[in-house]
Amino acid sequence: MYALVDCNNFYVSCERVFDLSLINKPVAILSNNDGCVISRSGELKKLGVKMGVPYFQLKPLIPLHGIVIRSSNYELYGDLSKRVMTVLSDFSPDVEPYSIDEAFLLLSLPDGAGYFAYGQQIRRRIMKWVGIPVGVGIAPTRTLAKIANHVAKTLPEGVFVMPEDNTALLAQLPVEEVWGIGSRLAARLNALGIKTAEQFRRLDEWFIRSKFSVCLARTALELRGIPALSSEDAEQPSQSVSCSRSFGHPVIDLRDLTEAVAVYTALAATKLRKENQKAAGVNVYFQYYPEYGGTAQEGGTSGTSVVFNFPTSDTGTMLNQINTALPGLFIDGRRYKKAGVIFFGLESALTGQPDIFNYTEPDKRDKLNEAVDGINKKFGKNTIFHLAEGVLRPWTMKRDHLSPNYTTDWTQIPVVK
Repeated sequence: MYALVDCNNFYVSCERVFDLSLINKPVAILSNNDGCVISRSGELKKLGVKMGVPYFQLKPLIPLHGIVIRSSNYELYGDLSKRVMTVLSDFSPDVEPYSIDEAFLLLSLPDGAGYFAYGQQIRRRIMKWVGIPVGVGIAPTRTLAKIANHVAKTLPEGVFVMPEDNTALLAQLPVEEVWGIGSRLAARLNALGIKTAEQFRRLDEWFIRSKFSVCLARTALELRGIPALSSEDAEQPSQSVSCSRSFGHPVIDLRDLTEAVAVYTALAATKLRKENQKAAGVNVYFQYYPEYGGTAQEGGTSGTSVVFNFPTSDTGTMLNQINTALPGLFIDGRRYKKAGVIFFGLESALTGQPDIFNYTEPDKRDKLNEAVDGINKKFGKNTIFHLAEGVLRPWTMKRDHLSPNYTTDWTQIPVVK
């Protein structure tokens, strides 16, 4: 049996762990640069505030309903996510994180043990040790566990075990609500008269393969209670790795742009090393605003591709080659709103061909990167970083309503008085 454990209103719940005054209040978490709502408390949902509402539209409602605004505190959310995953590892040796706030568990209980009681135990442990409320859906397959979790969140117990006969449940579930079937596929299925999950799972497997895809046929098998998705299906190596951010205010200095690219390169390189991959090159770009002054100028993007001398995941090597290309992208007098990097030509670091002309240096760089990644993982992000990434970083995204980094910054640890 599989369990899907999904944190309730995760970003809001993280904020409430250390600020109890937020409990029972309408809370909105904003996206990058405080742009729009990306997480809502139950109280905010009852007010009719939709996901993705721009902050400026929400402002008039704040004094009327006592809405509390928070900027996205990714450092806090990431740390509490790791704590939840650590607790889950006590309940199963097979934990597959699916996103920052949910994970699949492969459950194997002793004879006589009940899945419902086990799900309740998981909920109590996470709430007690981390302070995050979760829903637990348990079923024979991952796809059914997703559906069971959706049901669990509507129940006061917060746990739902998929019954052996789930015909009535799937007959009420729109096909677009099935994990892996989006609006486009749903539209094609609806055109064939397939509107519910129950109708879909009764389709002939070879018909689905011929009309759609093997992946969709596997989804139908999963709905029938036959495991057809493996952890390898969910953990394919990335075909490309990218990182970009919008700035908190217009940037006009090449030094700030260079710092930003260095930060994004370091983040992407860390992900490459985590996946045991190397990149053959990178696309770098700056995006600038349109101008409406005396001389109108259209907004646009300036970019270039940098092919590395050899596939690499070493941050320093990447920065040395990327930085030489940045002055050619910079247009003096323009106001920049975003920068980004997209690494391409990824290959396995375990099977890639070694550089026979420089075989000693990569070993040293690999050990250095391993040490840096280990220190940052243990003591917190940016404990060690390249000086090219800057120290003050005035260009970073706007977060005017940011809560403290309670668990990742020694200077912001809560003090009991």
